[in-house]
Parts: sequence; C-alpha cells; structure tokens
Amino acid sequence: MPMPSAVDLAAHPLTTWQGPLGLPDFTRIGDGDFSGVFDAALAAHEAEIEAISGNAETPTIENTLAALELGGEALDHVSSIFWCRAGAHTNEAIQALERDISPKMSRHFSAISMNERLFARIDELYQRRDALKLDAETLRVLEKTWKNFVRSGARLDAAGKKRLAAINEELSSLGTNFGQNLLADERDWALFLDEADIAGLPEFLKSAMAEAAEMRGQKGRYAVTLSRSIYEPFSTFSERRDLREIAFRAFTMRGQNGGATDNTAVVRDMLRLRAEKAKLLGYASYAALKLDDTMAKTPEAVHKLLDPVWEKALEKAASDQIELHRLAAEAGSNEEFAAWDWRFYQEKLRAEKFAFDESELKPYLQLDRIIDACFDVATKLFGISFEEKKGIATWHPDARVFIVRNADGSERGLFLADYFARPSKRSGAWMSALKSGYKLGDGSRPVIYNIMNFAKPPEGEAALLSVDEAKTLFHEFGHALHGMLTEVTWPSVAGTSVSRDFVELPSQLYEHWLTVPAVLEKHALHVRTGKPMPKALVDKMLAARTFGAGFATVEFTASALVDMAYHARPDAPEEPLRFEAETLEKLNMPDTIAMRHRTPHFGHIFAGDGYSAGYYSYMWSEVLDADAFAAFEETGDPFNPALAELLRKNIYAAGGSKDPEKLYTAFRGKMPSPEAMMAKRGLV
Repeated sequence: MPMPSAVDLAAHPLTTWQGPLGLPDFTRIGDGDFSGVFDAALAAHEAEIEAISGNAETPTIENTLAALELGGEALDHVSSIFWCRAGAHTNEAIQALERDISPKMSRHFSAISMNERLFARIDELYQRRDALKLDAETLRVLEKTWKNFVRSGARLDAAGKKRLAAINEELSSLGTNFGQNLLADERDWALFLDEADIAGLPEFLKSAMAEAAEMRGQKGRYAVTLSRSIYEPFSTFSERRDLREIAFRAFTMRGQNGGATDNTAVVRDMLRLRAEKAKLLGYASYAALKLDDTMAKTPEAVHKLLDPVWEKALEKAASDQIELHRLAAEAGSNEEFAAWDWRFYQEKLRAEKFAFDESELKPYLQLDRIIDACFDVATKLFGISFEEKKGIATWHPDARVFIVRNADGSERGLFLADYFARPSKRSGAWMSALKSGYKLGDGSRPVIYNIMNFAKPPEGEAALLSVDEAKTLFHEFGHALHGMLTEVTWPSVAGTSVSRDFVELPSQLYEHWLTVPAVLEKHALHVRTGKPMPKALVDKMLAARTFGAGFATVEFTASALVDMAYHARPDAPEEPLRFEAETLEKLNMPDTIAMRHRTPHFGHIFAGDGYSAGYYSYMWSEVLDADAFAAFEETGDPFNPALAELLRKNIYAAGGSKDPEKLYTAFRGKMPSPEAMMAKRGLV
C-alpha cells in the first residue's frame, strides 16, 4: 500500500480542476507534481475499496456497484492528465515517471480485481440479479463487472492470484518500455537533405521537411523523419531511389536497431507472459481470452473474415504490381522492383489512370477547413456545435480548446485537439478523454481530446493534408463524437467503453462524410484562390477511391494476421521475428510490400494491451461501417434526419449500455455481411 502522503487531494491542481472551463489549470502543474499525487490518489482509492469491501451491510447496487464505479476520482484525474502528457508531450522526467507508475498502477488494479471480499459482494449481486429487477443498463454493467473480475483472476487460488498479479505488473512495464523504445527510434532518426536531393518533391512536402529540419537544428536544410506525414509522401514523390530505400529501411526497422531501444526481447517476453496468463485463467490461448468479450468471440471467427479478404488482396496486389513493373521499365529502371518503389510508381499509375496526383488535391485540403468540415457534419447530423476558446493553457501551446454545445445552446462538454507532429509526441493518431460523460452520482460532462501528427507548416502558412490525413482527422473525430455524445448512466459503459471490434464503427463510419460532394464543395477550398475543388477533380478523386486497394489491404491484413498468429497459439515463439517471417512466408506475402506495422514497432499490440489479438477489429468494424453508410445512401440523403437520429441514439450515444449486435440491429434492422466492405475496398 502506498505510504500516506501530505498531498491535499482536495486542493491540488492535478485532482481539483479549477482552470478555465473546468479544465485542469495546466499553468500550475509541473512534472514534479505527479509522483506524490499518484501515491496519495492510490492510497485514497485503496481506502475507498476497503470501505466497500468491508461494508457489513448486505450488498446493494448503491453500496457496492455504484460505489465501485464512482470510486477513485482523484486517481482518474491525475491519471488522465499524466497519460495525455506521456503520449502527447513527454520528456525524460515524464518517461522516468511512466516506468515507475505503470507497475504501481498494475499492482493497484490487480489487488482490486483479486480482492476476495469485494468479489464476494459483486458475486452476491450477480447471483441475485434476476430478483433485483434491474434496468437493462444496470444489469449489463453488473454482468460485465462480474465477468471482468473472473477474467482478472478473482476465482484463482492464492498462488494463482500472486502469479497473475506479477505477470500483469511485468506486462505493464514491458509495454511502457516498448512504447518508449519506439518513440526514441522515431525521435532520433532523421535524414537531412539539401536542395540537390529533393527532386520531384511538391512544395507542401518541402515546406514540412524544412520545418522538421529547423526543429532539429538544421535550418536551411530538409529532413525526412519517421512521421508518416513526411515519410509516406517522401516515398511517394522522391525521384531519388537511393533515398527512398534509406527511408524505407529506417521506417521498417524502427524498434529493431540493436542497443537499448531494441524491442526484440521485449516482444518475446510479452508474448511468453501473455500465453502464461491465458493458461492460468483457463483459456486455450491469449486470443481466446481477449476475444471472449468481443463481437467476434473466437479466433476462428476472425479468420473467417480475414482469410477471404487476404486472398482477394493478394490477387489485386499482384495485378497492380504488373502495371507498376511496366511503368518502372518505361522510366528506364533496370533495378529489381522493390518495396521502396511501390508508392512512387503507384502514384505515377494513379496519374496515368485518373489524370491527377496527390499533390493536386493537397491545396484544397487545408487543416482548418477540414476541422470545420468535421464540425459542420456533426452539426448537420446531431445538432451539436463547436466554439473555439483561445488563450487557454493545455499540455502544449499547439493544443486547441472548443466548447461543445447542444442544439439548445446548453454546454455538452469540451473538445481539445493537438494536431502537429513534434519529437515529444508518440507517432500515430488517437482519441482519449480527460473526463468521460455519465449520469451516475453527480454526473460528469465529457472532456475529449484528439491527437494527430500532421507536419507543421512554417509560420504564416496553412497546413495542408493528404486525403489519407483528412480521413484520419475525420476518423479520430468520429471517436471523439462517440465520447462527446454519450448518454449513459454508468461510467464503465460510457462513450468508447465498448467491445474492441465495435469501437471502430463510429470512427470509420464518420470518414464517409469527408467525401460527400456537398461537404467537399463547402470546405475543400483552394489555399490561395479560395475556390472550391473543381468538379472534375472531385470526380477523379472519387473514381480513384479504391485505387491502390491491393497494396493497402495487403499491408493492413498482414499485420492483423500476424497479430492473430502470435496470440492464437497456446504458447509463445522463442524468436518472434523469425515467427513473423515464417508466418508471412506461409501467407505468400509479397516481398515488395511491408506489413503496415512490423512486430518491433507494432504499438497497437505491444505498447500496452489495447489491440493485442484485436488489430482485426478495424476490418470487423469496416464491415459495419460500409453497411451503415449504405443506409444513408439508400435514402439519397447523406444527412437523412430520421436515420441520423437512429445513429445518434443507438451508436454514438449508447456506449456499451447494450450488446453491440443489438445496438447495430436497432439502427440498421439487421447485421451486415462482409460483401459491402469488400466492394467498398474495390476487392470484388
């Protein structure tokens, strides 16, 4: 148990948020504050758990389940700020704290889940659940809570509980190490170039590379970094094959460069511990454990989705590669076609087939206008609006703050957004919450944030996005809406607290509205002329939507299949990287395409436990999102009010309050088949 602390949790800025708009006062929070507040908050939560588990009264929903859900508020507050900082604006002090706090948090929550008296109270409620005459949401929360305790070791003997707690603690530390190693490799690598090296690069990319070089102390030069917002367009447009190869090798070798930041041993140990954990809890594999509470339920069901898609994707990629070979030969290349050639020649093939390239679209996709488009679509569909409040301190000066209002003008919550890449931010894009929204007790308004890694333009210039980046913005904002529109009572089923293979539905579905012609006409305005994207260019972009589907689907599905291969076996491979290679060989993976996430930098499944045995869920949700948007298309109105209300009520507002199949069926009337998704991807 943490030692009692002199920290006053009722007054500290990390736990009592008294900044503008009810946010934390970030001007009063220093790196040195976290450790003491964490210790005090952990002790306070332990005392709350002791009071619940030691209560002599008969267990009730109020004195046990509700008390458990509402406990740990101070810990929630300090944790949400800390993990935001750890991902979005870290430094050596925060990283050292992360290594210390991760195992502490694991120990703390293991102790709660294995608390025999607490589980006895939950179990008594669970056994009496039918007699309690609970409403549907409360019954679901009780059932989920009971199952979570069981899956967390509540029924193990003392030795089993001790071993499981040790495994969880070690996994937590290893996940932290994995993420920090990856960030270090991404932060520390840059390829500095001069004017003579940048033939073929469009202006938007040169500006971003100049800014990246200046941030790294090389003003007047250009930097290729391992941020996707620079790496991918550089691979697409650079005429220097030798430089494309250097960048490709650096990108695909993140986390596998030897030395202190190499993730090979970290992955090996994580897989071994996960297999042991599954066996301890009575599951055939770690995938079986993780899938137990999902829509898919079993590894076999996942393969029923992934395997046919994989075969179609291989066929499409092979067909495309013949065309790319032709273009390379016509360009006079005598080199063997390689993975660092694919994006370059694919862009040339796009120009040949559709008479435009990515650089033509970028001037029309200004970051601020795409943000406005996200907001505009939310207003049309759900009646909410957004008002930016400037000058409010957050974790970094780049982060922006918006008040979210209901149609009647009342405040619904806050949305914060941090869009630009920097060395202190981990790669990728994500949504999270400083506070969730729920009605239990005194209730809570949601405070949701999005993190992106777009290339920051020089001062005074507009940030321009690729189509993929604009989709990413819409995607993460879809997650944000899932958090902001929540209308549930219980915190544990609020917002994005749904099964892993359902959570991507609101985000992936929202992407569809980016390319609605009315949205493009209003918001895709040229950065210099202010004129809308010409209809001919819109038509070409829409016609090219499935272009490159073979490459993109092979890249993604390979990662999902390797994830499942690691976790669906009863044991763990001694040499994960050899196992990765052997798995890809069995799958007939083309050597001209790399996995989207190779094992040593597969943060989704190793920088924590979020998507382990779950990377498939993006595609599982894609089956749903293709069908869901088709519902709007069938009406001829992408903003059909009746459908939008069904969508809000059953998908965005419902959280995990009901079984996801019931929620989807309440919206659509039926569950979909994978055909719509395959057609959307251009694979059939």
